[in-house]
Amino acid sequence: MNSDILIIGAGVAGLYTALKLAPRPVTVITARPLGKGGATPWAQGGLAAALGQDDTPNLHFADTMQAGAGLVDPEAASVLVDGGKRAVDDLLQYGVQFDRDEDGNLVLGREAAHCRDRIVHATGDQAGAAIMEALIRAARAAEHITILERIVVEDLLTDDNGVVGGALIYDVDAGERAAFDASETVLATGGLGGLYAVTTNPTPAQGHGLAFAARAGAVIRDPEFVQFHPTALNIGVDPAPLATEALRGAGAALVNKDGYAFMGDYHKSGDLGPRDIVARAVEAEIRAGRGAFLDARKAIGAKFPDAFPTVFAACQSAKIDPRKEPMPVAPAAHYHMGGVMTDIDGKSSIEGLWAVGEVASTGVHGANRLASNSLLEAIVFSARIADQLREKEITAPDEPGAPADRMDLPSKPADKKAMARLRAAMSNGCALIRDEDALLDVIDVIHELNEHPSMTSGLKSALVTAEIIAQGALMREESRGAHYRSDFPEADEQAFHTEICATDAYDEDDEE
Repeated sequence: MNSDILIIGAGVAGLYTALKLAPRPVTVITARPLGKGGATPWAQGGLAAALGQDDTPNLHFADTMQAGAGLVDPEAASVLVDGGKRAVDDLLQYGVQFDRDEDGNLVLGREAAHCRDRIVHATGDQAGAAIMEALIRAARAAEHITILERIVVEDLLTDDNGVVGGALIYDVDAGERAAFDASETVLATGGLGGLYAVTTNPTPAQGHGLAFAARAGAVIRDPEFVQFHPTALNIGVDPAPLATEALRGAGAALVNKDGYAFMGDYHKSGDLGPRDIVARAVEAEIRAGRGAFLDARKAIGAKFPDAFPTVFAACQSAKIDPRKEPMPVAPAAHYHMGGVMTDIDGKSSIEGLWAVGEVASTGVHGANRLASNSLLEAIVFSARIADQLREKEITAPDEPGAPADRMDLPSKPADKKAMARLRAAMSNGCALIRDEDALLDVIDVIHELNEHPSMTSGLKSALVTAEIIAQGALMREESRGAHYRSDFPEADEQAFHTEICATDAYDEDDEE
């Protein structure tokens, strides 16, 4: 099996990259049927773009820089915000039906830390699903795209010079392992919320792509910055249904069990304060025994089923009527700001490997992602990768590739008990509030699980990514953005990035 260009992952980032590569042939592989199992269809908030008459890309830029707590790359942020209008226009061309008012104008909403209404939605809270539906339809119709479903990637292949040359794959239907040779490989594998016991992500989203890149020698930047959404529905479901931030943008308020709207005590912007602050406030109210609820009765009321059908359905499943009662909420692992370090064209630090979407660290999110910038990032930077690869003279690696970490592990599902233990450890020690002792406990658990008698490639990759996050959090002895250390509660005067190259650790092990 081979292809000049291989894309691993079929969410919005993977499919949009493939579409923009036309007419160059490209193969997209996905572990599950197209549109199933990824996080994109669950994206409720929408896509941020400076489209309003009172808005400009400069204002969007300023909000993005402010949210990132000193670690946003200005050049990358400029590329992001300048691409907003083009991204929306292009998605409209693909058939995405964004919400419009009676005059036919796009409806723009507001979310936390945005100074203007600039979020485009689809059917209220179904933007991700609407975008995915349109891209899947276009990808299936595109003659230059080959889509292979139910193909599990176990690792990247590298030659003796460290050049990535495709992937080691497992064909679920055939029950066979094979090498998939490619001259250029694009990681679009999504996030890692499934490493935590409480998450809004699909539980299989366990950061495997980040582990692949790390074992191949790519630099991983700022892995400690995991964003926790402050308002996941606290109804005992795994994964936790999301109560989109657009609810608060529409006037819904966070209250405790006494009905007191507490966010004014934590931030001047109240319910629309930065996500990290809102999430820690919700956590503080819960730990204090006061509980946390999202009250939309007055702001949205009877309009709830039509305005936010996805959230309403989740509430109904738990026998909650948000038109008449507040919704119980709690923070949940939601989005990873760190990832495979790339330049502004999506190229990683090693030859033959590119990264886009949540698995990548392009520099636009810094320490704390600005709401609804993620879908925009996926569209803008997918197009940039495609621009680079479409005309590139592609040559195969010098020699046939080998798995980057020389593993030969089975592709059966990871042991459920082992994964449950890892998820609990990450939620207990490497979540919203961290300290040295808790992080060392997490790393101890990871090391114990690395001796698991029925180790699988999936579990091994999850453990690699979990340790990279924990080690990054241990190294960052300050509090910044989504990373909060109770033993180092203040931010350093000088902002800095964490960069980890896992192959350095492997080399040290080999020497021993």
